[in-house]
Amino acid sequence: MQTELRSSLAGNQCSDHLLHRLHDLQSRFQHIPAQEIPPLATELQLPISQVEAVIDFYSFFHRSPRGRIDLLFSNCTSCGDLSLMQQLCTSLDVSPGITRADGAVSIDETSCIGMCDQGASLLVNGRIMTRLNPQRLQQIAGLVNAGTPLDAWPAEWFAVPDHVRHPGLLLNDALQPGAGLRAAIQRGAENLLAEINQSGLRGRGGAGFNTSLKWQLCRDAPATTRYVVCNADEGEPGTFKDRVLLNTYAQQVFEGMTLCAYAIGAKHGYLYLRGEYRYLLPTLEATLAEQRAANLLGENILQQPGFNFDISIVVGAGAYICGEESALLESLEQKRGVPRVRPPFPVTHGYLGQPTVVDNVETLVAATHIAVQGGQWFKAQGTEKSAGSKVLSVSGDCATPGIYEFPFGTSLQQVLDACGGQDAQAVQVGGPSGTLVGQAEFGRKLAFEDLATGGSIMVYGAQRDLLAVVRNFSHFFAHESCGFCTPCRVGTPLLRKYVDKIASGHGTPYDQEEMARLAKVMKRRSHCGLGQTAANPLLDLLERFPHVCTDRLLHQDYEPFFNLDAALATTRTLTHRDDAEAHLS
Repeated sequence: MQTELRSSLAGNQCSDHLLHRLHDLQSRFQHIPAQEIPPLATELQLPISQVEAVIDFYSFFHRSPRGRIDLLFSNCTSCGDLSLMQQLCTSLDVSPGITRADGAVSIDETSCIGMCDQGASLLVNGRIMTRLNPQRLQQIAGLVNAGTPLDAWPAEWFAVPDHVRHPGLLLNDALQPGAGLRAAIQRGAENLLAEINQSGLRGRGGAGFNTSLKWQLCRDAPATTRYVVCNADEGEPGTFKDRVLLNTYAQQVFEGMTLCAYAIGAKHGYLYLRGEYRYLLPTLEATLAEQRAANLLGENILQQPGFNFDISIVVGAGAYICGEESALLESLEQKRGVPRVRPPFPVTHGYLGQPTVVDNVETLVAATHIAVQGGQWFKAQGTEKSAGSKVLSVSGDCATPGIYEFPFGTSLQQVLDACGGQDAQAVQVGGPSGTLVGQAEFGRKLAFEDLATGGSIMVYGAQRDLLAVVRNFSHFFAHESCGFCTPCRVGTPLLRKYVDKIASGHGTPYDQEEMARLAKVMKRRSHCGLGQTAANPLLDLLERFPHVCTDRLLHQDYEPFFNLDAALATTRTLTHRDDAEAHLS
């Protein structure tokens, strides 16, 4: 069975991938019916237990029916506004998370959907809708109650502009399709690797691993089959740069994958696309078709005998953890997206156990430009340890949220000046797992050696309640933990409870101390980056903005999470007793 599985997944088409088949069932029935699972497992030659586990792991799959119109409001601090969700629930007489009795509609919240430059946003039957306001919600309520099919809703509601505010080294330079491949073939694979090495290109997903070393390690691994995987599962709240790159620069992304394949000797690649970006799938497939027609993909690319490479797209189903490269590989293999124990690393034991390069979208775009312009051209910008430029997703309390590209070494203050964030009291750099900094640190540089970031810059103005922001992040991590390891599985809900308790005005100095202690344990003992970084915003808040928590603490040593005496209030009412003996001392 394992041999047949490998054969079925290694082909050019991914229509039979488990995630895609489950998405089709979800679309047809508004949930995954129990009776459909055994025949699907048999058809795909997968254990029923594996199919069941996948259904329960991904947040976009449901066991019970959702509404024919299923609305999921983002709860992100940049692209969410849950007061709008409550307004629509009232208009449609719906309770969050409960499908209306007539089956017409269901409403709930979801984690950030990557629309942080678009205003309050939601998913409706998996389709993106942005720029929400009370008037739009009234129109939506009218269409739902009238039974209007989604395809008949105004098309302009689903438009998602790019908002490229400040293009730089990569976004200013339009490349002709195939220019990078032609230059690479002229140089040869060894010299292509040398140019990537000279450029100093490091992974743009956040970790910053040396790109040429990763490619070389995969090339040198003893194997007959190698793979290239593009990680397009950006799920960090506040991050949306990959969405723009895939929408406008997809040709350069796919060419970067093909360049990597040329360097390492791979025959097949996968683009793993986050589920919220499914709307990009037709455009991406059309781009792949164009590249095949131009002999930039397929057999004997650019008339080079034996240079065979093609790309398939697999779409995720709502799991932030799948942005971690080993969890992504597990998901590609039709399993739960649980991070692997490492070593071994993907460059030697990746997809289906074969050597695999997993690169971020922006990294691959940069590789295409480097193939054309050369390594020295790229290295001429940036800093000694952080070559080139960085594409930033800027959102929050600023005048012009959107995409900004600056050379590494640019100060945070320069970014704030460019986006109209002069009123900022704090900035979350690198998303919730990154670094929360205050005004005293706005002069710090965006670079791997100072403020490292995968691209997210979330601006918080003077009117923002930073405890509410960190509380939002703590709920996000508790929701997105895969549950594999105890420090994260237990720690993230406990952190959420501590933050909730302090935010409600019931926290004590003891709670704050325990919260900080727990956060440090999670950083040291969690299995993967999610658990290791989940406490970062809280620890940064306690270090840089201590008054935000201390101002809300009770002036006593301890208050329990559960107030037993208060819980007896109902009993006292029923028994008509309120004397001293009816209370706990």
